[in-house]
Amino acid sequence: MSDKKIISLLPAATEIVCGLGLKDQLVGRSHECDSPESIIDLPVCSSAKFVSGSSSIEIDQQVKDVLSDALSIYTIDKEKVKDLDPAVIITQAQCEVCAVSLKDVEETLQEVLQNNVEVISLNPRTLSDIFNEIVLIAERLGVRDKGEEFVSELQERCDLIHHKLKFVEQRPSVVCIEWLSPLMVAGNWTPELISIAGGRSLLAEKGKHSGYINFDAIKSADPEVIIVAPCGFPMERTLQEINLLLELPGWYNLQAVKNDKVFICNGNQYFNRSSQKVVDTIELLAEILHPKQFVFGYEGKGWLKFSC
Repeated sequence: MSDKKIISLLPAATEIVCGLGLKDQLVGRSHECDSPESIIDLPVCSSAKFVSGSSSIEIDQQVKDVLSDALSIYTIDKEKVKDLDPAVIITQAQCEVCAVSLKDVEETLQEVLQNNVEVISLNPRTLSDIFNEIVLIAERLGVRDKGEEFVSELQERCDLIHHKLKFVEQRPSVVCIEWLSPLMVAGNWTPELISIAGGRSLLAEKGKHSGYINFDAIKSADPEVIIVAPCGFPMERTLQEINLLLELPGWYNLQAVKNDKVFICNGNQYFNRSSQKVVDTIELLAEILHPKQFVFGYEGKGWLKFSC
């Protein structure tokens, strides 16, 4: 195993590196990397261009405005990166809004770093993609066996849930809201996580990007369960804007609302992290969808029931 200095510009990648036992090789992180707590003191190598504390509507508009000018919504501290002199930088190519992009890193390499810096760019869309990329990171960092062992442990946790649900016929229909205004439903790996946890995902497809949606589509689907997990928002932040849903015409006519099956979840720490946290998210969803079968202890920290 080589002792490579690593900068992670993606929260999920930071979690994966630490999960592989390589935390001591991390020398820098993005402004959004916040888990595990032991990495908080690492130098911060990026920042966001949108205004902190903005509402969902304002964030959406600021992002659109920046991207319409063909700019990145994130800034890399190039001098900080140069001083840290990494051998490896981990970033992503999936979403220009989610984290520092591959394009940003490539520009930084051209300006301040040598071409021999290794760039690992992640682009997962499904659960298997996430597992494969954990092994990829492990291989590129010289610990492939550890990566395969790590993924095997994660798969065992998924298999346990599948086994316990084998004879449970009820599969409640679920809509997972990923953004409050404009409305978005969670795509990519989320429909698959819902399925493994014993639900039926509506209005989103496995492996396809999250998309904007009209509330009429949610009314027509009339899900049995509504999960509210905005991208990057902890539960407290979501509760500050929950009126954006409550004020929608017809909200109180939805069966999930009538039956007290609306749940606020920590989208920042669970649903949106393409790391080992996806398995935590499956367990969290299993608790919500099948409380008689599962108690993992996520209630309160990962989800709460919202009585409308």
